Amino acid sequence: MSDIFVIRNQHGHYWGKAKHWVDGSDSKQVLRVRHRDEAVNGLVELSARDVSLRGEVVETALDERGHPVIEPSQIPLPGVEAEESDPAPGEAAPAG
Repeated sequence: MSDIFVIRNQHGHYWGKAKHWVDGSDSKQVLRVRHRDEAVNGLVELSARDVSLRGEVVETALDERGHPVIEPSQIPLPGVEAEESDPAPGEAAPAG
């Protein structure tokens, strides 16, 4: 079977192997399952924890390395903007 299923949210982020959302830029981090019903069960569990989640199960092919062929999200993950704007340790915060 060359096709697998992944879970994608309304922002285009994918449910990752490490049990958090990833943007899909590194497809090997994305959780993939062989059976659609298993992916649907995962989506139901995620929806029960987050009522604002609007997710879908997406069937996708695998590349030659066995990673899902997906389109990375253009929407930053929550918290990423804050981390990028925070000064690095030892640097001063911008005045303003």
